[in-house]
Amino acid sequence: MDDAARNMTHDELVDIDRLRAVLPVLDVLGPASLFYLGRDGFLPVHEGAGVEQLPIGDGGLSALLARAGEEEAGESGLEDISSPAFCLRRGDEVVAAAGYQSWPRSVAHLSVLVAPHCRGRRLARAVASAAVAHALDARLLPQWRARLYPSQCVAVALGFRELGAQLSVRLGDGPVDQGR
Repeated sequence: MDDAARNMTHDELVDIDRLRAVLPVLDVLGPASLFYLGRDGFLPVHEGAGVEQLPIGDGGLSALLARAGEEEAGESGLEDISSPAFCLRRGDEVVAAAGYQSWPRSVAHLSVLVAPHCRGRRLARAVASAAVAHALDARLLPQWRARLYPSQCVAVALGFRELGAQLSVRLGDGPVDQGR
């Protein structure tokens, strides 16, 4: 890392164009807000009575991921969960799911996905609430990473507090092209 990259301010670090000017950036993920929740701050959703627990790899969960498309499924992180999946169905179709991946230091990294045709109905809150309760019962610290405003709203509705930000970059091997 050169001196220009080392001396960047916080705002410059999340300015993708500025990063590309000083580093050989190939890919960028973020910026995203990081939210955390302790047991005392949890605001559970009680109308999630229809939430069921499914094993990882369940066909209904796989169908939800396929319907959402590769980009949204990848962004959700649902394929990487290590917890059970907490799901809601409409008929036989899984329309919302949440779970978490156990990370180091007892962090439960939350993943949530709602079928595109079922968004805006508070389904994310119901399934996420079940996943958060499961993580808290396992004495884990729930973490919510959100780029999009609707996802941030769900986190706040459950009692999460924004405590950080994340920006991931994949760097190339070559020097920065100063002619860009």
